[in-house]
Amino acid sequence: MITLHDYWRSSASYRLRIALGLAGLEWERVSVDLVAGDQNAPAHLARNPQGLVPVLEIDGHSFTQSLSVLEYLDETRHLGFLPEDAVGRQAVRALSYAIAMEIHPVCNLKVARHAVAAADGAISTQDWMQTFIGPGLSAFEAMLGEGAYCHGDSVTMADICLAPQIYNAHRWEVDLAAMPKIRAIGQRLDTIPAFAAAHPDKTSR
Repeated sequence: MITLHDYWRSSASYRLRIALGLAGLEWERVSVDLVAGDQNAPAHLARNPQGLVPVLEIDGHSFTQSLSVLEYLDETRHLGFLPEDAVGRQAVRALSYAIAMEIHPVCNLKVARHAVAAADGAISTQDWMQTFIGPGLSAFEAMLGEGAYCHGDSVTMADICLAPQIYNAHRWEVDLAAMPKIRAIGQRLDTIPAFAAAHPDKTSR
């Protein structure tokens, strides 16, 4: 049995729910409630010493870090998450990293809460999120080509990273009006069953 230890609103977990759906794999979900502090429990720290989600148990192994897991799934299941050519792979990785390594870390809830507390009322969580998500996605928009998806006309790892970030943008009321490519890609992704099923609103808490 494939087991995904995740949290319903975790962007990184959301990515793996999408990927498992695209792969057509059957899996079991185990909720790790980040708000309740389940990530700091000894049992979870034994799975991931970083105290993060997701953790994917598959093929007799336990894996962490969502992008590396996406690449593992692609390598072992031939899912097309990365293009066959080296230039295409670099482009998809650059787009994926722009979200997963630039926008996501600073907008992690733990980071945002610390910043808001340190500001002593000068900023709100929404202020913090909008400060980074908006400009980050604006840059991502400028990196996109003319395909139906983030890179060409098929779903790649970049799209798997983008969908959760669009969800976060809507959650924190980030204006996407000036980002027509992102909005169009998001609308296409919404029609793909694996993306729809992985949405936080469809995930038990």
